[in-house]
Amino acid sequence: MANDASAAFDTLSPAVSKGSLADPFTPSADSSLWRKNFLLGAATASYQIEGAVDEDGRLPSIWDTFSATPGKVLAGDTGAVACDHYHRWESDIDMLASLGLEGYRLSIAWPRVMDAAGRPNRKGLDFYKRLLNRLKEKGITSFVTLYHWDLPQHLEDRGGWLNRDTAYRFADYTDLMSRELAGTVDAWATLNEPWCSAYLGYGNGHHAPGLANDRFATQAMHHLLLAHGLAIPVLRGNDPASQKGIVANIGRGTANSDSAADQRAAHLFEVQHNAWILDPLLKGEYPQDLFELWPGTEPLVLDGDTQTIAAPLDFLGINYYFRTNVASDGAHGFRDVPLEGVERTQMGWEVHPDGLRDLLTGFRSTYRNLPPIYITENGMASDDKVIDGHVDDTQRISFLKRHLAAVDQAIKAGVDVRGYFLWSLMDNFEWAFGYERRFGVVHVDYSTQKRTVKRSAELVAKFLKERKAKV
Repeated sequence: MANDASAAFDTLSPAVSKGSLADPFTPSADSSLWRKNFLLGAATASYQIEGAVDEDGRLPSIWDTFSATPGKVLAGDTGAVACDHYHRWESDIDMLASLGLEGYRLSIAWPRVMDAAGRPNRKGLDFYKRLLNRLKEKGITSFVTLYHWDLPQHLEDRGGWLNRDTAYRFADYTDLMSRELAGTVDAWATLNEPWCSAYLGYGNGHHAPGLANDRFATQAMHHLLLAHGLAIPVLRGNDPASQKGIVANIGRGTANSDSAADQRAAHLFEVQHNAWILDPLLKGEYPQDLFELWPGTEPLVLDGDTQTIAAPLDFLGINYYFRTNVASDGAHGFRDVPLEGVERTQMGWEVHPDGLRDLLTGFRSTYRNLPPIYITENGMASDDKVIDGHVDDTQRISFLKRHLAAVDQAIKAGVDVRGYFLWSLMDNFEWAFGYERRFGVVHVDYSTQKRTVKRSAELVAKFLKERKAKV
């Protein structure tokens, strides 16, 4: 196996490195990406693109509250308008189809489809029904995430994910959505990135609802995973033909030295970022090393919870962006030690495609019951600008090539990876970073809502067209 993930792809030509628009985006002839059944798509999330936060009965979410709080979001940005997808969804789906993308991962805004008493909001439901039916008409596979962080504010007012009852309210929400949308969804994901919801939302306060307590983080995580476990049998009962899974973000941790302390720090980093979620799902238990990091933070777990959480999955969604170099903090944990001279994105994240391959192959060894995997998010932010009607996002082109090559290497090593979703279809509200950071393969001018397809999207479309002709 090559150590450099770019080896499986044609390298960027000198012309492209200088900004030319002539670069091909073609995997090597033996790449797994040529398989007809390897799904290539793009992903979005409701609060990041929809806007229309006060329309058609939608209730406030924790992100409406958080982003309206001074100092919480860069430049005071909010998702009130975002990409105005709520009004422009038809043309956005047409754009998705015109690129030849085969899959679309979207999320449902919980506050848009139910009122505070748990009754359905028909206008909100109809929005998603129209959208999903349009995807079916276009022959695009739909992956629907039930929770991508926009918890109804009225539930947060009752304790949010610190309140066990929220897990049962999530099961009610799942029941409504899977009854209403049965037959229109190809794959359901219960949660997106519970690590972010629990740790960034309740552990360090970087995300909504903005609480900061390690004990809160572990309890919130338990209730999130319990919600997932309660939802899986509901989905199986209401929509048996669909796939059911969950989406986890994963992080690669590497040690700053060969010392035992630094090696242990890297291990604990991956325990906190990966095993905290995957062990309960796939082993039915929390990793005890987690509580070495956070002594005394064990969540309250009731009888039967671990069995509920470990419900069998049809697929596991994996989101990957970067690796973190760490050293021992001299106590129970780790501290970041940023490497110098490495490639970074607009987010400051290190570009490290080999980390994705290494994590995937590691999971295959660690979890005997590892389900089929979809890379449900992978992408990068860059300061993209439209010049003469074009966006030549050279770094993103290189980033995507190398990460797709890493996926190909993992497949050849025996990992069952069945698809890959670009993050994101279009530039959008990037949570606490507002609108400054652009992750899309389509540029959005927020003042006019004009969409401009970036060169990365053009090259992906070109490859998909070639693959369709070939297979």
